Amino acid sequence: MAPKPLKIQETSLQEALVDLVDLALQGKQAHWNIHGRHFRSVHLHLDEIIAEARLAADEVAERLATVGGTPDARAATVAKSSGLDELEAGPLPADEVVRLFEERLMTASERIKGHLDDLEEKDHLSADLLIGVATKLEKQAWMLRASAEDVAAPAAAAGGAKSRKSA
Repeated sequence: MAPKPLKIQETSLQEALVDLVDLALQGKQAHWNIHGRHFRSVHLHLDEIIAEARLAADEVAERLATVGGTPDARAATVAKSSGLDELEAGPLPADEVVRLFEERLMTASERIKGHLDDLEEKDHLSADLLIGVATKLEKQAWMLRASAEDVAAPAAAAGGAKSRKSA
């Protein structure tokens, strides 16, 4: 008979699972609807985020099953319990996608980190897994922030050039 998971294991791993699945789904939605300047680079970066979120979700679900829990990433469960804001339907400008996904990545990471102290006391292996997931989410958020600086720079330079011409 499988062990019964501790409440902190179940809560920490299940919350991470639904956030990761939601992140991957929202990533695909944005991937299909992104447009505008820097389309290609943001489009491709979303592929990286999606792949990483899917891999992490699988590892988290398998850890939850290993400790005796029942992973639940059904659509209704994800919609009801994800900590991420909903992504609006329709076309999405690339600069907006960068901002939205930087926020979502950090939200998912912060939710994971909110349980780590309690989880570490009871289950070092699950805590270590979630630390790795949060670290990767924050790295992707940093990469988006860095690309946002590049996205803003040409617009600022263009604005600056216009004002010099008109002066």
